[in-house]
Amino acid sequence: MRKLLNIFPSKNSIYALLASFLFALIFAGCRGGTSEKPPIHLNPNMDSQKKYKAQAHSNFFINSSTMRMPVAGTVARGDLRENAAFYTGKNTAGNEITSNALDITTALLARGEERYEIYCTPCHNSNGDGKGLIIEKGMLPPPNFMDDKVKNFTDGYIFGVISNGVRTMPSYRHQISVRDRWAIVAHLRKMQSAPKGE
Repeated sequence: MRKLLNIFPSKNSIYALLASFLFALIFAGCRGGTSEKPPIHLNPNMDSQKKYKAQAHSNFFINSSTMRMPVAGTVARGDLRENAAFYTGKNTAGNEITSNALDITTALLARGEERYEIYCTPCHNSNGDGKGLIIEKGMLPPPNFMDDKVKNFTDGYIFGVISNGVRTMPSYRHQISVRDRWAIVAHLRKMQSAPKGE
């Protein structure tokens, strides 16, 4: 009788066999079929989060704008600009500073000469006499840097002209960095102080 009973599987074996069959059925239905639906994401971790997009309509804010104005007094990182003289060419009283905001070094003068040749030469010429290429194209001549009037301008004023432009000269604040503007001022002063003929 025992031998006869041994040919039939036990309860545990039946359960194991049934579980194996169910798993086989489940995995048979998940064999790489394509679907238009997005995949199931069990742990999103902020991968798919609700957010406003630029210029979108908002039902939350009174003015219906998703793009918010920064809080008054907000300053972008690295843009504090505490040193007014360096960034504007003016002191805290609003007057132009008389001398360069940077220490004059050989490296600064070399940089100023390089930037001058790139940005200033087409109009002001390499020697600063105001007879650059634009004269040939029919434009009004810029001032001669060697004139006493220009020599008497403060460094802060010249920095301001490079930054903001004046009369027909456009602003170069976007093309030339603040430090490079001061380097150009230093180079200009070196040109003005050089003996004639050099």
